[in-house]
Amino acid sequence: MSSVALKPQAIPAPSLGNRLDPRGNSLNLIRLVLALAVLFAHSWHIVGAGNGPGFRGENLGGWAVAGFFGISGYLITASRFSNRIGSYLVHRAARIFPAFIVCLAVMAFVFAPIAYAIQHGSLRGFLSTPTTPLNSIFANLPLRIVSYDVAGTPAGVPYPGAWNGSLWTLYFEFMCYLLVAVVGFIPLARKTPWPVVTAYVASVLLWANIASIKPYMQSNLDFELAARLVPYFLGGAVVQVLSSRIGIHRVAGPVSIAIAGLSICFVDGYGGQLAAPFIAYGLLWISTWLPQPSLVARHDVSYGAYIYAFPVQQLLAVFGAYHWGVWWFTLAATLCTIPLAAASWLFIERPVMRRARKSS
Repeated sequence: MSSVALKPQAIPAPSLGNRLDPRGNSLNLIRLVLALAVLFAHSWHIVGAGNGPGFRGENLGGWAVAGFFGISGYLITASRFSNRIGSYLVHRAARIFPAFIVCLAVMAFVFAPIAYAIQHGSLRGFLSTPTTPLNSIFANLPLRIVSYDVAGTPAGVPYPGAWNGSLWTLYFEFMCYLLVAVVGFIPLARKTPWPVVTAYVASVLLWANIASIKPYMQSNLDFELAARLVPYFLGGAVVQVLSSRIGIHRVAGPVSIAIAGLSICFVDGYGGQLAAPFIAYGLLWISTWLPQPSLVARHDVSYGAYIYAFPVQQLLAVFGAYHWGVWWFTLAATLCTIPLAAASWLFIERPVMRRARKSS
């Protein structure tokens, strides 16, 4: 192997604005706010108060997930184009799976037994009552959530039979990771942004025509959900592949948000997907000036908050907290979720990701 040292080439600055500083931004805070927005949106369902606030056919939680996917598309595309496929996949699996599996175990062997004992007066039959705790973990390991209850719990609550109504999006998130992994093998995609832009446009056209396509897919729900979410991810990817040409600019940021708003308001059916790059750009722009507490900058607890919020809410509901109303219930759920999210980050997510970086 040659030992000749290669002289690093300077990357040209964007013609508009500046590159997003990987350390000088508040994306951790924005993602945490989005996770808590999902918690708030779910509170309405869990206390039995309806769908909660929404806009243009999508509730607050749906728009928060769209923001998550846009930011993820921006960051994950950068990861793919700067890493070999092995390192990329190791990093992505390390980010998603360990904390996810622990969350499944906590629901099955901590939360569910408490609810079962309250429901039945003892734990007799807990390990063998469908859906059994072990099967609830095993069945959901591939990220595609097929078992939402554990041993018939939670029951006697306004939203029974589901311990975690948030985890289903992780399957589609990882699907997007694999999609970008494949795009990274295309030599042209590393030289020009057009393959990613084309993929994004195709995804919007697919969702815009989903009603006509569904019969040919036997109305497959997974296909429909993927078609709805993938454009948001690819919208963030578009911003990433254009970042060497278009930086984050103080005028382009608010203009991008305005364009996103107009698209959502005036384009029926697929306005959000059409606005995806502008949503992602707007969030990135906000991250350049929004102050972020140093504690949040050092500790990204957004993923833990996202995966633990719903089961915490359901456990509170089992104890009757849904009688408190949406606002007090949301406050209690937030205060109970943050410690679990912090524990997930400190003891699972961060150590595993550090190990993954060292191994690759």
